[in-house]
Amino acid sequence: MWGRTDLIDESDEMVKHRTKKEKDALEESEGVKFDESREGAVLVTSIEIDENGEKEIGKKKGKYITLTDLTVNPNDEQSFQHLERIFIEKLREMHENIQLTKSSKILIIGLGNATITPDAIGPKAIEFLQNTSLTYSEQVKVVMYAPGVTGQTGFETSDFVEAISNAFKPDLIIVLDALAARNSERLCKTIQLTNTGIHPGSGVGNQRKEISEEAYGVPVTAIGIPMVVDGPVLYADAMEQVIHYIASKIEEKGRPSSALAVTPMVSNKQTTIDKTVLQPIFGEWVTWPKEEKRKLFEEVFVGKNPSLFVTPKETDAWVEHYAYLLSNGLETWITSR
Repeated sequence: MWGRTDLIDESDEMVKHRTKKEKDALEESEGVKFDESREGAVLVTSIEIDENGEKEIGKKKGKYITLTDLTVNPNDEQSFQHLERIFIEKLREMHENIQLTKSSKILIIGLGNATITPDAIGPKAIEFLQNTSLTYSEQVKVVMYAPGVTGQTGFETSDFVEAISNAFKPDLIIVLDALAARNSERLCKTIQLTNTGIHPGSGVGNQRKEISEEAYGVPVTAIGIPMVVDGPVLYADAMEQVIHYIASKIEEKGRPSSALAVTPMVSNKQTTIDKTVLQPIFGEWVTWPKEEKRKLFEEVFVGKNPSLFVTPKETDAWVEHYAYLLSNGLETWITSR
């Protein structure tokens, strides 16, 4: 199945409850607390799932926070600084129920393959962290390690984490990793934090043993950034843009103002467009919700390019920026406890 995602707010269960009325009903009846707010260009989504919610929607009990800035780009240092400030705030929020002190021990694990660029955020962040005050401070007790992947070492990543955890006995384990997204617009634009742990490789269909509090008896915070999407997801996204553009052109053509236009109209995807005008051309499916169209593409392309994943061409720049953001954010949070 393509369209895999590691982002909680892209899961089918969340996508089905997008209106405020549906979210309120979900929260009241199914053990899910859903909250959205905006801090500048950053959309902050907080989801808490209890035992009832876990049974109802099949998502692990715990807290999930996603920070999404669709405007950020590798050349926009100011946006990254703003995103970093919110990231530090949410680190504090995520750990407010864990009694961490100056003497608490923290194990930071950078998952991923450092030789494959879109998978290198974890190892790169560890590299940056090893050059911060956390390495040289006698007061702060932090161990940082990038174990590589099973294909490189022949060992399960979780075995490395377990061995270090048994020797170091941390009060908290933080895991950094690259994720998969279902929406191409979210690529390199989102940071997800969760206290539910992580299955390395799950987003790309190569799920390994879980790294979680249940596995080690130590609180685990997983932090990830989506760096890849399934290739066929781009088909659905591209088709949605084409439909929106054609419908926009038809709608604009009927307006008197179109006669005054001196340049081609640029479609705004945020604008609501009446897609029923396209039914005579494409049929009824053109008016379906975006998720329903994706399911149609899933059926059409089943078995085609099942292992094809796509990443932006500026991936190396994105990795550098986010690795630095994670490193700097973690250092600031840890030293200010």
